[in-house]
Amino acid sequence: MDDNLEFVDFKYEEISYRTTVTRKFASRKPYIPPDPKKIIAFIPGTILKVNVKDGAKVKKGDTLLILQAMKMDNHLLSSQNGVVKKVFVKSGEVVPKNHLLIQLK
Repeated sequence: MDDNLEFVDFKYEEISYRTTVTRKFASRKPYIPPDPKKIIAFIPGTILKVNVKDGAKVKKGDTLLILQAMKMDNHLLSSQNGVVKKVFVKSGEVVPKNHLLIQLK
């Protein structure tokens, strides 16, 4: 038998099954729902313009910053009313995917 396999109990519709999963699958990170107060880069790109500063009040739908990726300008909007806790980027900065750009209070 392969050393990379691990047995687990899997329950489906009141029936329990004994099956195997790889160690890689068993040690994967659990899903964490996205935090609406954290504005994350969904694609790698360049910050063209930051429209807010620390402590600024924002309304739902306000443009927080412009991220250029693949020759397209993406306007990242506020998903809720709030106050900018911290801006982590500046204009001209190149950011990777999943980089924290702005955090709201």
